[in-house]
Amino acid sequence: MRTLNTSEKASILHNNYIGNLGYIYNNKPIIVPITYFYNEEQHNIICYSGNGHKTNALRKTNAVSLCVSVIDSVNSWESVLVQGIYEEHTGSSAKAILHQFSIGVKKIILNQEQRHLDFINQFSSRIYNDDIPIVFTINIEGITGKRREFQS
Repeated sequence: MRTLNTSEKASILHNNYIGNLGYIYNNKPIIVPITYFYNEEQHNIICYSGNGHKTNALRKTNAVSLCVSVIDSVNSWESVLVQGIYEEHTGSSAKAILHQFSIGVKKIILNQEQRHLDFINQFSSRIYNDDIPIVFTINIEGITGKRREFQS
C-alpha cells in the first residue's frame, strides 16, 4: 500500500464521474452515490441534486467529503478522499456551473466508454416533479489518496 502523489490523485478525480458523498444528518454520517465533475482550475467538485434530504442536511452542516475508488480486486485498487465545504449556487451562475458539469461528464464518458450522450439524465440522477436542480460545489480543503498493488 502506498500514498498517491498529487498528479495520481488528480488523475483519479479527472477520469471518473461517480463517487460517494459523505455528510452529516442529525449527528449521523450518511454516504450516498453521486455523479460529480472535478474542476481542477477552480479547485472544486461540481454536483447537483434535487431539493430534499441531502441538500437540507448540507445546508445545516456544510462539511462534506467525496470518496472516489477504482477497484480491480482486493489486491489492486486506488481511492481518493476529498474533504471540503458545500456551497450552493443559484441563478445564471448555477446554470453555467451545471453546463460545465454536463460537458465535463459527457467528455469522460465519451473517452472511456465511446458513448455519445446528449442529455444529463442519460448519465446522472433525474430530478423529479420538474424541480429545479440544486447546483453545488465542494470547495476542496484537502485531498488524500491510497493505492494497493499486490504483486504475486
